[in-house]
Amino acid sequence: MTARDKLRVGLALGSGAARGWAHIGVIRALEEAGVRPDIVCGTSIGALVGAAYAAGELDRLESWVLGLQIGDLVGFVDVSLSAGLLKGDRLMQFFRKNLADRPIDQLGLPFGAVATSLQTGAEVWLRSGSTVDAVRASIALPGIFTPVRREGSLLVDGGLANPIPVSLARAMGADIVIAVDLGSDILGRRFRTAAEPEAPTSQPQWMRKLREYLAAFGSDKSPDEPPMPSMMDVLSTSMDIVQVRIARSRLAGEPPEVLVAPRLAHLNLFDFHCAKDAIEEGRMAVERVAHSLALLNGQAS
Repeated sequence: MTARDKLRVGLALGSGAARGWAHIGVIRALEEAGVRPDIVCGTSIGALVGAAYAAGELDRLESWVLGLQIGDLVGFVDVSLSAGLLKGDRLMQFFRKNLADRPIDQLGLPFGAVATSLQTGAEVWLRSGSTVDAVRASIALPGIFTPVRREGSLLVDGGLANPIPVSLARAMGADIVIAVDLGSDILGRRFRTAAEPEAPTSQPQWMRKLREYLAAFGSDKSPDEPPMPSMMDVLSTSMDIVQVRIARSRLAGEPPEVLVAPRLAHLNLFDFHCAKDAIEEGRMAVERVAHSLALLNGQAS
């Protein structure tokens, strides 16, 4: 097979909030296995990590996320009283300052991000213009970040329409797609029985207190009944259900050649300070599909 005939490998990085740091471990392990994607696309946190990789900035991003502390996260809070809890301006200013914001068509690899039109519900592929602006639209989780205005549309998190963008990778010319699913094991994790305790997580104290308060507020359960979940648990789990169901439906119709599925049920959506665990699980998830990657290498070479 000539260089011109070489099959192009696309990497589709899925949504999943803080669990998305696992994408860094996935990329590191793929490269160590000799797999270097020709095309990168992502949804939500997948768009953020994918953009850093396409721009050659993955080392800097990894160094930053491994040093994240709770206080650092609080520093990015810029409260909004309109269409979302946070404006997201401080976070984007940080990325513009610390990660090169080049136009998408000037990145080292072809890159695309997925957002969702708030008006129509259609997925929107972002493949031109500012890289940081595209990432900001793709991560605009409803209720958390305010939507982004772009060409007359209001854009929100791409996970609402296409949580694992296999279709975008193929549209960008990928012959072989490696997809990363961050939600393969998360359904039901919050409501296990006593015989199946939830795995511990390093949750900040203020969040634990809030969950305890919301769980107890207005409770009229009998002492023999299990406690009701907090409002935060209900909202977070509902988001998980929606994204997992959409992802499974999309993957059934658009199956990738290789599906990498990190086991991240022990991490909450906002555990951004737990990057080390997520990155390591990303590496291990690639090891579990090593046989498929070996076959892929044979096809692509």
